[in-house]
Amino acid sequence: MKHPSTRRALLAAALLATTLGVLAGPGGGATAGAKDEWVGSWSAAPTGAGAGLSGTGFADQTIRMIVHTSVGGSAARIRLSNTFGTGAVTVGHATVARPDAATPALTDVLPASVAELTFNGAPGITIPKGGQVVSDPLPVTVPELSDLVVSIYLPVATGPATWHWTSRQAAYYGTGDTVAEPTGASLTGTRNSWFFLTGVDVLSRKSPGAVVVLGDSITDGSQSTINGNARWTDRLAARLLAGHSPHSEIGVLNQGLAGNAVTHDGTEIGYAELGVNGLARLQRDVLSQTGVQTVVLALGINDLQIYADAPEKVIGGLRQITAQARLAGVEVVISTITPFEGFSSWTPDKEQSRLAINEYIRTHRAEFTGVVDFDQLLRDPAAPSKLRAEWDSGDHIHPNDTGYQAMADFVPLWLVS
Repeated sequence: MKHPSTRRALLAAALLATTLGVLAGPGGGATAGAKDEWVGSWSAAPTGAGAGLSGTGFADQTIRMIVHTSVGGSAARIRLSNTFGTGAVTVGHATVARPDAATPALTDVLPASVAELTFNGAPGITIPKGGQVVSDPLPVTVPELSDLVVSIYLPVATGPATWHWTSRQAAYYGTGDTVAEPTGASLTGTRNSWFFLTGVDVLSRKSPGAVVVLGDSITDGSQSTINGNARWTDRLAARLLAGHSPHSEIGVLNQGLAGNAVTHDGTEIGYAELGVNGLARLQRDVLSQTGVQTVVLALGINDLQIYADAPEKVIGGLRQITAQARLAGVEVVISTITPFEGFSSWTPDKEQSRLAINEYIRTHRAEFTGVVDFDQLLRDPAAPSKLRAEWDSGDHIHPNDTGYQAMADFVPLWLVS
């Protein structure tokens, strides 16, 4: 996919120059130039609310969330979503900052790093039902592969929250507007979820674009270490950036959702937090990402283990996602479906369906830009319907941290860069 247009780059540079002046922020800065382009550095797939806090929402509360960047840049902007809300959501105040590594509390940030976000020049914004917003460009240097703390204050009742259920990263909340306070002592509530926050873009003159991974819980990092940034996509970003070449500075955007399927919505089994089907997610979660050039399609296991679909149905959905992405000028890399014998829903019939889908993928490589054979990597050579024991998290469907690292190491970098 081609880079965003020169006209758009010049417009972004002009906006930064006229509104913000010389870029400077925590850790240094740079001046925007004609070659600077916006690219996605972090993302999370939004879903409808479930039970508990996501269902009741927030009122007169601050949420402090930590995200882990891929590519770095000289400016940042955030994306907030009310896609699945039942009414308007008002954001009264928002900041970004860097965590204070010298303190044990993950809620604490470096005082000098706190930077105020604006939306259309104002400190807050109201997001209509079903809407999304992007902040104004903020002149802060965002290092690659680093933690960024985003705090938002919600002054009035939000109703059910648009959220990302299984973040594998702690988030904190408490009463009142404390987004600019370095200490998070008042943020006494905690959840392993992201609320309303769906993306962080950075301004980069080095990155050629982003790769988006459209996946399920294995992409979402289920069973990986909480706060450890051990998802296979995090490790892939580190591999890419270790190359230190312009073509390796790729944004890696994780659009994994636990329980997500190619052609089924989570509401079919009573869990909105599992998201809508992959075909319905394609436009919002992949094609609208900033700078997207490639999608890695890593779905299908839940169509089998939850819904017991026939292989033809799953293959048809995967082919449709592929066709539509390619029509939009996005390259498609597809992964095979990994083994899961030993998981509670496994049956011999589902195993045969998995093998049939994988055989189709392997024998129809011409339909895709490339194939990543995660099945071949993760299966036990002595029992191919099972995960390798050393990479099994213990539930027999999700890898452990070492297994996720093996997945990242297995991806041919030329396929995604």
